[in-house]
Amino acid sequence: MDKKDLRHQVRLMKRQFTKEQLLDMSQSVIHDLLVVPQVKQAHVILMYYSLDDEVNTHNAVDRLVGMGKIVLLPVVTNATDMELRCYTGPDDLRGGFFNIMEPVGKLYTDYSKIDVAVVPGMSFDLQGNRLGRGKGYYDRFLPLIPQAYKIGICFPFQKFPAIPVGQYDVKMDIVL
Repeated sequence: MDKKDLRHQVRLMKRQFTKEQLLDMSQSVIHDLLVVPQVKQAHVILMYYSLDDEVNTHNAVDRLVGMGKIVLLPVVTNATDMELRCYTGPDDLRGGFFNIMEPVGKLYTDYSKIDVAVVPGMSFDLQGNRLGRGKGYYDRFLPLIPQAYKIGICFPFQKFPAIPVGQYDVKMDIVL
């Protein structure tokens, strides 16, 4: 199966669940994330503000801020790049393209200080390989933060024994 076919298959699988079921499945993934030692010890964490069909991170970003972490969220700036902005609470969010909530906090550029990157994906495999949505934003960005501990998060049905991998795909350190 190629990447395009796998993305299509995962989208179909996601549609089998209601928004409430996905939210319920998100709770155990987020619980597991928050007890990862690298997350507990991190000072600066790159997160993402989830879409409806992704592991819901909305409460997690607020919990991490409440724990005293510097939480960064990505903003897509053009067809190939994203930037990071600080998140301090829900007031930092505005509706962006396609009603995706985007942070409007302070621009963050000290990438060397990012301890952990929590990364969404369409699917992951047992070796830590990630299949994204196909635009390559994370695959271009993650090499800029080689020191960061990379955590892929997804629903259990998005994990496969093996997925197609390209030369620019960045492996995760763990997948939850």
